[in-house]
Amino acid sequence: MPKKTLPLTDAEVRNAKPKDKPYKLADGGGLYLEVLPMGGKSWRLKYRFGGTEKRMVFGLWPEVPLKRARQLREEARTLVAQGVDPGAKRKQDRAEAVARSEHTFEKVAKDWYDKNKEGWTANTARTNINRLTQDIFPALGARPINDITVPELLTVLRRVEERGAEETARRLRGLAMAVFSFAIASGIASHNPAAELKGALTKARPQHFASIRDPKGVGALLRDMDDYAGNAVVRAALRMAPYVFVRPGELRWAEWTEFDLFAAEWQIPASRMKMRVKHIVPLAKQVLGILEELRPLTGSGRFLFPSMRANSAPISDMTLLAALRRMGYGKDEMTVHGFRSMASTLLNEQGYNRDWIERQLAHGERDGVRAAYNYAQYLPERRRMMQEWSDYLDTLKASPKTSGLT
Repeated sequence: MPKKTLPLTDAEVRNAKPKDKPYKLADGGGLYLEVLPMGGKSWRLKYRFGGTEKRMVFGLWPEVPLKRARQLREEARTLVAQGVDPGAKRKQDRAEAVARSEHTFEKVAKDWYDKNKEGWTANTARTNINRLTQDIFPALGARPINDITVPELLTVLRRVEERGAEETARRLRGLAMAVFSFAIASGIASHNPAAELKGALTKARPQHFASIRDPKGVGALLRDMDDYAGNAVVRAALRMAPYVFVRPGELRWAEWTEFDLFAAEWQIPASRMKMRVKHIVPLAKQVLGILEELRPLTGSGRFLFPSMRANSAPISDMTLLAALRRMGYGKDEMTVHGFRSMASTLLNEQGYNRDWIERQLAHGERDGVRAAYNYAQYLPERRRMMQEWSDYLDTLKASPKTSGLT
């Protein structure tokens, strides 16, 4: 009859001395302490699974004390009884833990950003990564993406709402939803907490860009911009804005190579347009005059309106807005984007073809393929409209009296 193994005691474990060769002290149930020649003491488990003898290492004493080693043994034996190989499960758990630590929200979000940014305008790309960096990464960036819960994400978005940025919170939810969808498609995550937040955020209030649309007020604004005493480049951008009524980002990032002064056209590449479609802006003689005044100042560089700090970048999105504020126009009275609604309103009131106006505003075409070929649609009509619009603005600027287009 085999001799029964007595369980080890803490004293026996503590007092076990190294020898020339490794030796074992059995505790029972397959658990034993292997004492190594260099003095280390390693807990190991011998077990059988699928008819094969296997071994597991639980760790070194004293980091893993006797009591904990026995708990690990019982957990492993329970798994064997359930038909699970404890050694294989441990390897899988470790691999998943490594994957979770590598697939943080920030890393996955940046991978998603890198794969999608070429399909966005430069401004959209900057806005998206800035929103993630400022509002989500600080709180959730280091978290494994598959571990993020619905309440965690909601807490982050509610903080954005609490500072009054309800629209930003809504857009952040959309960005997070896209990142989680990308993670699911990549096999990194199994759920999308952002998708479960539908209806949980405060409904965004409609965004209206303040704009002067009264002809008399437009005339006063044009005179004030002509008299602007600040930076000459900023003054030129302000003066040009109402005549071309492009989006603020399209104006700020304008490059000299995009202008054909002989053909009197500004061709904005698709990469800089919101709808990713090339856009043509016919240039009235008033705009050509502004460009001729601007050429000696910035014509040797890349941008029409370079930053005062570095020629390698255009003026910031706040520069023109700050200029309007310096002239006394409050946030509820006029914005840079407001030049677009100003033109849209007055041109429609004067009876111009709505399709001409919408095409000149570069509003979205539902059929993306069709839009790619329609950038020159109504160009002769738009060219005439833009010159008449510019003449009308000059009429308003010359007299405080209201006037209609001819």
